[in-house]
Amino acid sequence: MPIFKIFSRFTLFVLFVNTFSHVALAEDDKAEALIRERLLAARPDIPILDIQPAQIPGFYDVYLPAGQVLHFTADGKHFYTGDLYGVTDELVNLTESSRSVQRKEVVDSIDESQMVIFSPPEGLVKATVTVFTDIDCVFCRKLHDEVPELNRLGIAVRYLAYPRSGPNTPSYDKLVSAWCAENPKMALTRAKAGQDIPAASCENPVTAQYELGGRLGINSTPSMIYEDGTLARGFMPAGELAEALGIL
Repeated sequence: MPIFKIFSRFTLFVLFVNTFSHVALAEDDKAEALIRERLLAARPDIPILDIQPAQIPGFYDVYLPAGQVLHFTADGKHFYTGDLYGVTDELVNLTESSRSVQRKEVVDSIDESQMVIFSPPEGLVKATVTVFTDIDCVFCRKLHDEVPELNRLGIAVRYLAYPRSGPNTPSYDKLVSAWCAENPKMALTRAKAGQDIPAASCENPVTAQYELGGRLGINSTPSMIYEDGTLARGFMPAGELAEALGIL
């Protein structure tokens, strides 16, 4: 076959793919705008975080705070709630997979300067967990006792503040004092050991991180987010967590 014919067919194929992609994107934009318009008309106060095409053709996922997802038809006239599962060789929670993607994007956007981080030496980090933590939570303290072993295994622990009792409470004040301390790592360790730490105040992210936790569906501590956005609730010994992260 002459080379110009091959090239022409390839060019037509590329043009077809590009045209199809632009049409699909335009349809998605139109559907997302329509869904947003109809939903806000019915509930002007509803806090829409994002709208994305769903894994079911013709449906769109509307993300709300606390991990809630509404599955909408493209015309914005109907939706259902609840997790969507895929059936292959096993049951796969597709809605939770989408939540993980959202959590990863949010956590990746947080500046590490706003966290209190306990990390292995540079070059020895095999995995990282981001942990919403409280000072007065028993299992948060148990997890913190595991931090030296987690670091030895190559796991970095990045803390975000989540005072379960809410802002302007004793637990909240302790987290603020830890974040504002001259040595936040030492202050947090002492506070989690039940020791008094000096009261301190500064411009801090504690309230913002508490509110962020609520938007991500965090309602207990410790709550750990893996690098892929997976959410794991509760305490795990260092070895068990390392296995869950695939490094043992």
